[in-house]
Amino acid sequence: MKVLKFGGTSVGSIESILSLKSIVESETQPVIVVVSALGGITDKLIAISQQALTGDEQYKEEFENIVKRHHHMVENIIKDETAKKTLLGTLNDLFDQLRSIYYGVFLIHDLSAKTQATIVSYGERLSSHIVGTLIKNGKRMNSRDFIKTINKQGKHTLDTKLTNQLVKDAFATIDFNTTVPVVPGFISRDRDTNETTNLGRGGSDYTASIIAAALDADVLEIWTDVNGFMTADPRVIKSAYTINELSYIEAMELCNFGAKVVYPPTIYPVCVKNIPIKVKNTFNPSDPGTIIKDKIENDRKPIKGISSIKGTTLITVTGLSMVGVIGVNRRIFTALANNGISVFMVSQASSENSTSIGVRDEDADKAVETLNEEFAKEIKTGAMFPMHAESGLATIAIVGENMKHTPGIAGKLFGTLGRSGISVIACAQGASETNISFVVHSKYLRKSLNVLHDSFFLSEYKVLNLFVCGVGTVGGNLLQQIASQYQELADTRQLKLNVVGIASSHNAIFNREGLDLNNYKEQLKASEPSNISKMCKEVVGMNIFNSVFVDCTASSEVAELYQTFLEHNISVVTANKIAASAEYEKYAKLKETALRRGVKFLFETNVGAGLPIIGTINDLRNSGDKILKIEAVLSGTLNYIFNTIAADVPFSETVRLAKEEGYSEPDPRIDLCGKDVIRKLVILTREAGYRVEQSDVVKQLFMPDDFFEGSLEDFWKRLPSLDADFERRREILEKEKKRWRFVASMEMGKTKVSLEAVSEHHPFYGLEGSNNIVLLTTERYKEYPMLIQGYGAGAGVTAAGVFANIMSIANI
Repeated sequence: MKVLKFGGTSVGSIESILSLKSIVESETQPVIVVVSALGGITDKLIAISQQALTGDEQYKEEFENIVKRHHHMVENIIKDETAKKTLLGTLNDLFDQLRSIYYGVFLIHDLSAKTQATIVSYGERLSSHIVGTLIKNGKRMNSRDFIKTINKQGKHTLDTKLTNQLVKDAFATIDFNTTVPVVPGFISRDRDTNETTNLGRGGSDYTASIIAAALDADVLEIWTDVNGFMTADPRVIKSAYTINELSYIEAMELCNFGAKVVYPPTIYPVCVKNIPIKVKNTFNPSDPGTIIKDKIENDRKPIKGISSIKGTTLITVTGLSMVGVIGVNRRIFTALANNGISVFMVSQASSENSTSIGVRDEDADKAVETLNEEFAKEIKTGAMFPMHAESGLATIAIVGENMKHTPGIAGKLFGTLGRSGISVIACAQGASETNISFVVHSKYLRKSLNVLHDSFFLSEYKVLNLFVCGVGTVGGNLLQQIASQYQELADTRQLKLNVVGIASSHNAIFNREGLDLNNYKEQLKASEPSNISKMCKEVVGMNIFNSVFVDCTASSEVAELYQTFLEHNISVVTANKIAASAEYEKYAKLKETALRRGVKFLFETNVGAGLPIIGTINDLRNSGDKILKIEAVLSGTLNYIFNTIAADVPFSETVRLAKEEGYSEPDPRIDLCGKDVIRKLVILTREAGYRVEQSDVVKQLFMPDDFFEGSLEDFWKRLPSLDADFERRREILEKEKKRWRFVASMEMGKTKVSLEAVSEHHPFYGLEGSNNIVLLTTERYKEYPMLIQGYGAGAGVTAAGVFANIMSIANI
């Protein structure tokens, strides 16, 4: 035999209730059907009672809306006119009773707990009559006749022994071959006073479980509007998926911490009898759903799911008098229990001088008042402090029975949160190791859930959320590369590069679910104007997990934002040289912040575009080597110019060609003055472990200083005046079989840039096109320096270098 329970959404619409009919009538074995009120009706019944209590005549209209909804349902689903007439007569009798109760509340302005319980019972009483008439061979039964409660300290709790016997008696005479019992869930009756009571919100699940346990059913099926238990809230985590199997303990832990798939008390009655629970979707009955049972075979996942409770208040009971004193915690929990306050988390310091308890926000004031009264004498003498309550918090739990067999789960949990800039305010873990609970500020709830879901492999994919600033040649190429590699990385690396923000010099677009890279240019054009300040506020305010800010500009204003981003645990990948070559203190602070916050500040493309120069230097130093000397040609632009210059291609023409080919900056003077090379040399020297400023670099340039003054237009007009001198010097070099190279060098922290003539035996002599080359002399590579050579300029290779930095973060 099966017990099938259908929730409010399963009876809430014509579509869903007809699906219920199909599900029940397709069963081949005996079933008992338990139903909730139509979706949203219980809340409306409570709201209308409050309107009546305050004398608001609007309650009458709201009540009639409930009547119309039920009538509309019946008119559209019951085809037999005789059955329809009988059903409507029954419903109208119930509505007349309820109308009279509301009118009494309206007249005397009194709403007792007894009256409220009676009012909310009508939801299930109405729906069960409808379902009992709808399904073939349906027979409505009155759950108040066999579900009995007892009043304990003002709360109605189940009288288990009596209820079990009454359930057995009630169903003993049912012929399940010809009858499908339909039971209203949630409602019950006091065993002593015969008053209508209920089993609490969500109590329809509990009703079904009580019946299943009493009758030793084969299975309890909970039909709802989701496919089953999810690894996390799908409204927050898009990659959340259905958990196929859970143990009773895992399901209970998830239910207690906000997973509202099953009402928590539901699990115990069937667990005792080892009756499995299936959670199924009324709107998708073919889905297998989630099965909850005693033992899960071949279960290797340490974490099954992540759940959370919003609206948490943490109350701290503290005082030196608590140390070593027996009975303090007993007083805390007894006082709270006597006042009907539930505590869902406890954290105590090993010194015993403080205990923190988690309660719901709505219970916080009462809990503080209760505890202050309980410890009034100790507070008055100073032995204890008044209760401290901190609200605006959320509680998160990671759940899985296999955690107890997997070392390091707690370490990974807190390490992951720390790297994401999320502080844990309090935590608790039981000896059973099936649940680790912790409290964070509510503003970090979404971020916490996402990063943990991703970190513990509950997500099919690891996700990096990228903010790309700059859509010029480098930024445009990068976005194109990400789009072309997106599916490949998802398929082979289970990695999703989610571009959640794109900014140009004047506009910006953001979407935490990810932007469509096929039409981002059109979206940017259509977007509202933006600026640096707005962009920064949006990036930080999105508070998204695993986030990376990617700077493909040459803007000093954008570079100034790096510190803010790193402080908010947003990694920075940049092709912009300004930050790493700025004042040493700024550079050092960025590096220190990244290290302290557990994020990355990567700028490989600052030197050599896509060449692994900075990475190699870091690897050498990390392995204990020391960089003694650096010799390098670091400007692809200048190398192109001095490789292109010839008798028929004068110096001024090579500069123009470099700009047209995209090797130089829009203003070539930035390259020609050596400033770009100086920045690169400063960055390499710093990464090699030496403190240096741009002003420390000795400059031996090849153009008069006055060429770098005035307008760009004047520069282009004057540039040909240098052609004759360059040609004269070039002819001399050609005869000597030498070539010009603009060389950056560092030896033991001393730096210099100069135009040098190198002979045909020098490693720099054969350097072609816009290539870069670096010679690293170290303590290990002293006799034969390490050589790194390759393309050192170009949007494509620079974008590829930025991409490589992004991928290195994905590999952490």
